[in-house]
Amino acid sequence: MEMYRGALPPRWKRPLFQGLLAQLLLALVLTIAFIFFYQNAAVNLQDHHLGFGFDFLFGQASFNLGENLVGFAPGDNFWKALLAGVTNTLLVSVFSIVLASIIGLAVAMARLSSNVLARGLSWIYIEIFRNVPLLLQIIFWYEFYTAFGPSAKQAFSVLDAFFVSNRGVNIPVLENTAGYLMLATFAVTMFAVMLGCRKLERRKARIMRGYAWVFAAVILLYIQFESDIFAISIPVQKGFGFSGGANISPEFIGLALGLTIYTSAFIAEIIRGGILGVDYGQVEAAASIGLGRLHTLRLVVLPQAARIIIPPLGSEYLSLVKNSSLAVAIGYPDIVRVGSVIIAGTGRTIETIAIIMAIYLLISLSISWALNRYYQSIMAKG
Repeated sequence: MEMYRGALPPRWKRPLFQGLLAQLLLALVLTIAFIFFYQNAAVNLQDHHLGFGFDFLFGQASFNLGENLVGFAPGDNFWKALLAGVTNTLLVSVFSIVLASIIGLAVAMARLSSNVLARGLSWIYIEIFRNVPLLLQIIFWYEFYTAFGPSAKQAFSVLDAFFVSNRGVNIPVLENTAGYLMLATFAVTMFAVMLGCRKLERRKARIMRGYAWVFAAVILLYIQFESDIFAISIPVQKGFGFSGGANISPEFIGLALGLTIYTSAFIAEIIRGGILGVDYGQVEAAASIGLGRLHTLRLVVLPQAARIIIPPLGSEYLSLVKNSSLAVAIGYPDIVRVGSVIIAGTGRTIETIAIIMAIYLLISLSISWALNRYYQSIMAKG
């Protein structure tokens, strides 16, 4: 009997059924692969008399990391060592991102300049540092700084409080952690108030800003009288080194220079491409109403270019964070360096690598989320 034109095909020929079947088969293959590798890992760990778990994080570490922001010392738990590595990674990443963005913007402006010398020098900067491998640049800057920097006795001094030598940069710091917490709270509060004032009416915003400055004055008076909380430790030259203050190590400087200079070359081209993507008629319109070059750039060009710049710029920021793992080449105690030391001491390779991967994933997703929110806000403004 001939099938009429409107009849449905058999169930196994329907696209929905075939799609579900393909997904089930893929899930089955992945499950089998996971079980296979898990069983092999369990057998290999048992053969080497190694367990599996994260209880090792509460064991005592016998190594020293040098510089860290969490006060890690030999005898502390392994989890605190990992925390010290994470803070070091975040510190060098944030510092390099900010500095690379500033340098990248300056180089992009020079690249678009009508000055032949500025345009040529910026082109040379971009072509050299963008095409030399990052690892070589990190090693070069580290070796260059330690070899040609002044000795501790001949350290370059600024106001007798900042010292630059081949042992790093020594800077004044607060002696009490409570002072940093209070300053951070103050800064966040002021930023939130000023940001909120942008959404208020002009009169209400003026009142809110007045309250904010009164709050700032009270905090400054409190700082003046509470000398114990805000006591400052100033570095002093002593023998062949320094006493007091804090030291920014040559490893940090070499890594930060490598990441900053390498990434800024890419950022410069991204910003230049975004600016060139703005219709030149917008610049002419801004000039016709009397806006100067800087005001035109800040108020007209960059806001429109941001739609083009933000997506690739986010990729550069993510690459910078991941490239910071090259710090292991010069001994800077980032999360990868700390993880390798923990693996050597405990033998917990899989667990430690899994933790490091999760940390990098969390940092990358956080940066992506923040930039996506910012990009959406720009697009929403039209």
